Amino acid sequence: MATQVTTTGDARRSASLLRIAIGLQTLTIFLQAVSAGLLLTSSYGETLHGVGARVMYGASMLYVLAAVLEWKPGGGSPRPVWHASGFLVLASVQVVLGIAHVPSVHLPLGVLMFGLSLLALARR
Repeated sequence: MATQVTTTGDARRSASLLRIAIGLQTLTIFLQAVSAGLLLTSSYGETLHGVGARVMYGASMLYVLAAVLEWKPGGGSPRPVWHASGFLVLASVQVVLGIAHVPSVHLPLGVLMFGLSLLALARR
């Protein structure tokens, strides 16, 4: 006997929120790459990159919140929570490396984060 699983409106909404959060995170990381280029060529690049770092970190926190909201009430898999938490750790390391001016690790980590965020977005 087959059972039919129905998706509630709340579960669909939280999945949509998760997709939006990952998309926002991916976009902010891409904009950080653009502002890093401006950092090297213009006087306002440093300010733009600093503001972008805060927005990117906020987007990473939103990703964690959206993953928890999808998991807990919707009864989904905890895997997105682990992915989002790991990404928040990477974002924290990225911020520390940026403040410490360690571009030899900061830049490759930024590229890795963009790739991972793009992968997470594609999987949603």
